[in-house]
Amino acid sequence: MPPFVHQITKYDPADRDEHGEYIGAEETASDHGATESAYLEAVAAFAAASGIDRLAIREPQITGFPHFGLEPAVEGHGLLGLFPPDLTGFHDGAEVPLSTALELVRAMLRDHGAWCRLEAEDRFAVHVGWDQYVYVRTDRPCESALARTRALGLFPERLEASPYEPDLDEPGVQRPADEDFWARLHWSVLTGEAAVLEEGYVDNGSRWHRLTETGLDAVRARLTPRAMLTVWPDLSDDVAAVLAALPHDGSVEFVWEDGDGVITSTVADETDYAALAARVAGARAAAALPLALDSRHPLFTAVLPDSDGVLRARWRTEQTPSDRSWAFLKTLRPGQTVTGTVQEIADFGGTFVDIGGFTAMINITELSWRRFSHPSDVVSVGQEISAEVLDVDMMRERVSLSLKALDTDPMEQFAGQVGHVVTGVVTKLVPFGAFVRVEDREDGLEGLVHNAELSEEAVSHPEDVVQVGDPLVVRVLDVDPARRRIALSHRQAIAHEGA
Repeated sequence: MPPFVHQITKYDPADRDEHGEYIGAEETASDHGATESAYLEAVAAFAAASGIDRLAIREPQITGFPHFGLEPAVEGHGLLGLFPPDLTGFHDGAEVPLSTALELVRAMLRDHGAWCRLEAEDRFAVHVGWDQYVYVRTDRPCESALARTRALGLFPERLEASPYEPDLDEPGVQRPADEDFWARLHWSVLTGEAAVLEEGYVDNGSRWHRLTETGLDAVRARLTPRAMLTVWPDLSDDVAAVLAALPHDGSVEFVWEDGDGVITSTVADETDYAALAARVAGARAAAALPLALDSRHPLFTAVLPDSDGVLRARWRTEQTPSDRSWAFLKTLRPGQTVTGTVQEIADFGGTFVDIGGFTAMINITELSWRRFSHPSDVVSVGQEISAEVLDVDMMRERVSLSLKALDTDPMEQFAGQVGHVVTGVVTKLVPFGAFVRVEDREDGLEGLVHNAELSEEAVSHPEDVVQVGDPLVVRVLDVDPARRRIALSHRQAIAHEGA
């Protein structure tokens, strides 16, 4: 059954023009009196009719949007008396009694700087919008609540949906702050890549944490439930240079670390710079971050899941390249076959392959089962190849591939030749014997004939018996694919032929 959604206002529908715009005399700001109380009573009536006595705070915000500007923001964002000054308890998913939820509705009606959705799963929701429009969603008709709302002098109207329902159709997958994330963060701190963590405990509100190898667990333990996390590189220790480089036009977010190690941020423009310089005097480090999302470049982001590991927060962080890599890596599994394009063949032998926008690597030992002089003998830049995923390292964000894993190991096939006599070509002489190519191809398999298996005369000098390029009859003694070794005997081959 579809939900029952009602728009509740103090605006008489009879006072609308032909375009549906309200043209009556009601003020858009709260009266802080009888009408405001009527709104709260109406919400309470719908909650009672729905059997709701507790509501969850969803997507809490402070200051900023949707601060509608009808009334000036107040100290504490209108939440003083409801939550501590640090807003402990005002977080996504926090459950509050109906009495507290009604006071949150009051704060939003007064537009004092705080906003949130109030919900009880799919059963009930309250959204406060522009100009004192309140939207109540229930899972039942609630006729008694509708009658009470009308009796209070308010006007309920049935809608298909609240315009403040969350947008759950955003593209991409939100990265959770799971164990893979913390392993990645620990690695980034160890390598000096990451140094600062921004904790978005509410939308438009952040706390900043210095990251160290030994202090990471302590930072993790004090984060707000379902917080949005953004990882940044270190601040600059040249605070004067950061101040001098501030833009002459427009606003920035200025982040600084004071002498006690406390990191703070504020938004400032050219009119604030003198006061800002005085405020940050003595700071040990700072950074100026652009406000435009496409100009900010954090390392990676995540959102905290609940204690059971499930990510229930609906808000999204702005994806970084690392986040997009994480999303792609989550689709890969060892043993999976992927297709990509060879991007680069490095001098050290690694071959880099673009697989769906992510660069994976094929180690030189995973290119082919057969001999080759250089990786370019096997692959070429621009070539499209298929390879098997060997390993997905979420911590280092690396993928290793194998080209040869999709081919049959010729040595395993050759194992069927054990005991057979074959004719090969001597390819190399070493003090302890001779290597013989036992397949009729340039990159054919090679086996070793030890001096003792070559002839009595070759115990210490194989060159006295054979030379490179000579054909040689050998018997296959053993094939060990795991150790990549083939053992051969010329003496036993001669004895076999003589028999």
